[in-house]
Amino acid sequence: MLHSDRLFLRAPESSDLSFLYQLENDTTLWPVSLSVAPFSRDSLRLYLENASLDIYAARQLRLMICLQQETTVIGTVDLFDFEPLHQRAGVGIALAPDQRGRRYGAETLTLLVDYATQVLQLHQLYCSVAQENTASLKLFRQAGFQDVGVRKDWLRTPQGWQHVVELQKFLSVS
Repeated sequence: MLHSDRLFLRAPESSDLSFLYQLENDTTLWPVSLSVAPFSRDSLRLYLENASLDIYAARQLRLMICLQQETTVIGTVDLFDFEPLHQRAGVGIALAPDQRGRRYGAETLTLLVDYATQVLQLHQLYCSVAQENTASLKLFRQAGFQDVGVRKDWLRTPQGWQHVVELQKFLSVS
């Protein structure tokens, strides 16, 4: 379920420290991740030590996106704000800059939606995307997420205020 011909999703491992250090400290991602300061290797090491916590305990789940043939890590996908009572979670994807535009995001979303539907039995997923992030908006809309609203002047960036589009996808449990 967590694999396709090209990709597989797996739990974070200690060997992912260098990749996460680069990804989390990529300042181009900070406006959407709400980060304002760099992450240290020590803080990421501690995170990795606790990353095996169950989604029901941690209320979040991070999976590493890996290329099937090379087992190379190319990104992360997160379920966050997990609400078992209301059967919903937020979704976030981050791909290494050199891996974008290759449809890995679409494949990852398909795998994650299947997992959220069949294993977690969620009713819905949602995400928040900066209005200027046309690539991410296209990704989520093509995956069946529908616009449900806009938060005006939600993100303050060096270029000025940006609106955020809220998207939602209802899942059908088989």
